[in-house]
Amino acid sequence: MSKLEEQLKRKILILDGAMGTMLQEYKFTEEDFRGNRFAQWPVSLQGNNDLLSLTQPGAIATIHRKYFEAGADIVETNTFSGTSIAMADYQMEDLVYEMNYESAGIAKKVAEQMTAEQPGQPRFVAGAMGPTNKTASMSPDVNDPGFRAISFEELRVAYKQQAKALIEGGVDILLIETVFDTLNAKAALFAIDELKEELAVDTPVMVSGTITDASGRTLSGQTAEAFLISVSHIPLLSIGFNCALGAKQLTPHLEVLNRYTNSGVSAYPNAGLPNALGEYDQDAEEMANQIREYLEKGLVNILGGCCGTTPDHIKKIAEIAKGYKPRPIENLKNPEII
Repeated sequence: MSKLEEQLKRKILILDGAMGTMLQEYKFTEEDFRGNRFAQWPVSLQGNNDLLSLTQPGAIATIHRKYFEAGADIVETNTFSGTSIAMADYQMEDLVYEMNYESAGIAKKVAEQMTAEQPGQPRFVAGAMGPTNKTASMSPDVNDPGFRAISFEELRVAYKQQAKALIEGGVDILLIETVFDTLNAKAALFAIDELKEELAVDTPVMVSGTITDASGRTLSGQTAEAFLISVSHIPLLSIGFNCALGAKQLTPHLEVLNRYTNSGVSAYPNAGLPNALGEYDQDAEEMANQIREYLEKGLVNILGGCCGTTPDHIKKIAEIAKGYKPRPIENLKNPEII
């Protein structure tokens, strides 16, 4: 952790871009997802990107390397849906530990290779922990607002299993990301806190929420400030936002975090807003120019990309970020709000 903190104080750290966007280029078929091991699996597996860490590990390693070569300091493991809750869709709950452990190992091996090749730029691995496909604070049934598809306890157990596998697989950071329901994130934080004590480790934690639309709120209705306050009981390496919005639309919400948090601030927006076909048209140059506003205002410590971003985007962001100092994180700003 000390090496990571040292780098965080010295420079703006660059996070990788979208794993899914890169995997789409491979055009993997159902047979590719299955591999030999899962050839007879009873349900369709195409689209289960986390499974590719077991059936197509070479592709996952190649994507990690491309992002590191583009200038990333941190890559995320291929585990966005790596909980028993999300894997229930594929009847693969029993494979969750293995998926996370192997995904962490793939990323860590590439990170160590890149660090050995360029000792002046140590590389790190963040264990990606996505939001799951169920929410603890909202009903999926408009006719039954009191109904919950998942409980806090079920989330805690699932996140604890994932986090344990990621830590034992070698990640340097745990990243709770794309948070649209803060109660889900709090379950993950609770699980990680338990795990740290049980394993006697102090793995740093990043939290990244998602503002879902122009209202400036998460899906569960929180403003950026409310989201920050909800998770500030846990010491965090960084707090920030990713996904849903493009760089330009994310700026005011990052300003709120910058104003009130004493943690680092992260941002990895989409490559603009999706077009009518759900595709992202913003090229690397345009996205980097929009992100420049974060840098000029001194808003961030960690920068990367989400949906639609590629190594080209990350390379351009990394080039621009070199000319700016990271946001100071030693000073507690407006402490009465925390």
